[in-house]
Amino acid sequence: MTIPDRWVGVLSTAGLGVAFLVAIAVQSLAVAQTWGAAYWVPGCVAAVVVCGVALVRRRERFWTAVAGLVVAALAVLVPLLPDTRLPVGLGPALVLGLAVLIGSAVRALSPVQAGAIAGAGLLIVAGQFAVKPASAVPAIAAAAWLAGVGTGLLLRRLDDRARNLADRVRRAERLELARELHDIVAHHVTGMLIQTQATQVIARRTPEKVPESLIEIEAAGTEAMAAMRRVLGLLRDTDDAAPATPRPEGLTALVERFSRQGPPVHLTMPDDESDWPPEVTSTVHRIVQEALTNVLRHASHATSLDVTVARDAEAVTVEVADNAPANPGRLHHRAGYGLIGMRERVETLGGFLYAGPRPGVPGWSVRATLPVPHRTAPARSLPIEEPR
Repeated sequence: MTIPDRWVGVLSTAGLGVAFLVAIAVQSLAVAQTWGAAYWVPGCVAAVVVCGVALVRRRERFWTAVAGLVVAALAVLVPLLPDTRLPVGLGPALVLGLAVLIGSAVRALSPVQAGAIAGAGLLIVAGQFAVKPASAVPAIAAAAWLAGVGTGLLLRRLDDRARNLADRVRRAERLELARELHDIVAHHVTGMLIQTQATQVIARRTPEKVPESLIEIEAAGTEAMAAMRRVLGLLRDTDDAAPATPRPEGLTALVERFSRQGPPVHLTMPDDESDWPPEVTSTVHRIVQEALTNVLRHASHATSLDVTVARDAEAVTVEVADNAPANPGRLHHRAGYGLIGMRERVETLGGFLYAGPRPGVPGWSVRATLPVPHRTAPARSLPIEEPR
């Protein structure tokens, strides 16, 4: 969860808490004025319990909903006991908390559990109609129940659509990596084939060099197997694929094309041309491509961009940072579905990706760290001795 998403959750919970407090205060005041000062306490206690569990519903949606339903049922039934003179019915604050619990359950629980919670709520509303049909309380309870169930169903559908879209993005990223896997294997197999043909020539002319040539073929095969293990099982198929070359090529051309459409870009690359695995190179290219595309879509008011690619002994780090001031729409759109595919790819390679506001300065940053596997050279074979 990104920092903006976490703050949205905190603020929504705080706003809901304020709404609960206002509803409890209004309900207590109305009961005290109608029934007397001593009669507001039971309804207030029941409302506090239901609203309290509604605020922590995300920790355990089923049992918090059950607790709220039990309290609501008691609020309907207890006033019916002999010699009990209490306000009959579900107070507005309790009804509000119960609607939140029912909506949360319908949104997130399994169909069986969600149906049970919604059905139990409907029974309580029906019981309220049976107890006091002429009052406005049953109508308020029924409206709240309908609002809770309707909101829960709507959010459930939106969540399903978002989840399906995210799954499609992940599948697309896997298909793209399968295409790159084909290129990687073809690259290594072609090299092994050329080395094998060269070994046949060496065997006729200088047989003593055959073991060295075989060691090179073995090393190429080991490298190909390691590359396949790192990307095998991920599938993808698109037309705009990143280059699967053993060096970090193509970023300069990508940055130049972007600079013709957007703000100027300052590119920092390693001085040396380290022999990076092809899947790391293509992932770096795709991360930069996706981040620059997001800038054009959601932060066109940025005046500068920094693309930094660094390499140390263990990993390759790529960061794309802009200086665009924050705006309300940007926090929602910048963590879009394109980054879901990037995160899928990065995590598959054993790295991690961060996308969010830059700490302490205006702007947005996309930063990924990709481990570079150490290449282990095969043990040198013993010299081949000719039979005597």
